[in-house]
Amino acid sequence: MDMAVPSAMLRIGNEDMSSGSGGSFDHHNPVTGAFQATVPLAGKDEMDRAVEKAASAFEQWRTTPPERRRDILRRLADLIHQNVEEFARLAALDGGTPLQGGRRMAELSAEWHNYYAGWCDKLSGELISTFDTRGEFAYTVPEPYGVVGIIITWNGPLISLGMKVAPALAAGNCVVVKPAEITPFAPDFYMRLAREAGVPDGVLSIVPGKPEAGEALVRHDKVEKISFTGGPIAARNILVACAEQLKPAVLELGGKSASLLFPDADIEAACQRAVAWTIGIMAGQGCALPTRLIVHESIHAQVVDRLIEITKSYKVGDPFDETVMVGPLINAAACDRVMGMLDRVRSEQSGKIVLGGNRSGGDLAGKNYIEPTIITDIAADSEIAQVEIFGPVLLVQRFGDEDEAIALANATKYGLAAYIQSADVKRVHRLAERLKAGGVYVNGAMQIHPHTPFGGLGVSGYGKEGGRAGIDEFLRYKTVGIA
Repeated sequence: MDMAVPSAMLRIGNEDMSSGSGGSFDHHNPVTGAFQATVPLAGKDEMDRAVEKAASAFEQWRTTPPERRRDILRRLADLIHQNVEEFARLAALDGGTPLQGGRRMAELSAEWHNYYAGWCDKLSGELISTFDTRGEFAYTVPEPYGVVGIIITWNGPLISLGMKVAPALAAGNCVVVKPAEITPFAPDFYMRLAREAGVPDGVLSIVPGKPEAGEALVRHDKVEKISFTGGPIAARNILVACAEQLKPAVLELGGKSASLLFPDADIEAACQRAVAWTIGIMAGQGCALPTRLIVHESIHAQVVDRLIEITKSYKVGDPFDETVMVGPLINAAACDRVMGMLDRVRSEQSGKIVLGGNRSGGDLAGKNYIEPTIITDIAADSEIAQVEIFGPVLLVQRFGDEDEAIALANATKYGLAAYIQSADVKRVHRLAERLKAGGVYVNGAMQIHPHTPFGGLGVSGYGKEGGRAGIDEFLRYKTVGIA
């Protein structure tokens, strides 16, 4: 596969800029840490330019016939499908995602674009009539906000573009995106395909930048709404800026998701999913991954043994190797952070590391790899049980009855996703009602589908992406009353 590193630019509508007032970022290979490319960064000037261009394009875009917007988004979906291999290559260069994972992310992003293309000509309001003496009736009209600011994080940027940009454009908004500077290549290629698909000049801009650029986007008085994926600290700063203008926001802020495993479940399938979804997906660098497996005490030993066997079968290494299941962490700082947490587990004796727990050795020594790790006997109030790890680490806790399982699952400040593994339908319904999470996924059900709402509560944020709820986030409903 082609290993050439592409160039990334500031893409303001149909205008390309090779430098910006935000300076530049030296992009490093996620495997080796070696320098790969210089990425230009937007500052306030470029953000202002992108927003002003979007504001100028808004009236034309919102009045574009919905079937025309639909066809553009479908063409973009087709182009993403046609370039799955290139997006997989870019995901490996961007963040070290193994090829098979990069392909799936591209396919899923295309599905999101196709789904929301279908909404373009189906958005309608409601006629409200009453049979009384007032002699009035009313109707509602769905209207786009105008300019929407979108800020996405570094893990899986192409998925975030599908989840946010597609519904925003389908609803008739213009969009300015600030991707993370550490994963610029996939968003840059996406922007080029959007132009090819026919997105008009100014309707979409993609301009990487640091937090200062994000702040300029959030504070711009012509940006009517913000959609943000990232961490709670940045989210709080965004909300402070939004509060000054009473500006609404959608926030997806990560999680510490629990998966409850009961003896009547398909134990083998549950163990395979636990490893695949926690260690195999982006080396654990995902927001809704079931990183805490909470297992009934009667099968705990059996499950831990099987988890170790499965994890040992996963090949760790070069993301360009088709047989590799686990790639690197995003950079050396991420490795240091995860290793700091694992070292504190040892020093504080807050858990028992039964597999891994170290930096990878051999051919991977000195690179951005951490051994796939399994930890048992975790103290429920410890750092490792309460804080997002964002690394290839699976925690295994045990419970005796349903009440204890629910208490453990709900014992964090997050509330993005929860998982249940059980063949007992009545139990599933009981537990689903009690779990504090924006979504509950049973026996392998996937958490991210274009047609189902996704989003959390608590420190995991608020608002939805997916389904009708996902496009409603980018619409305002006006009421017209007639006497």
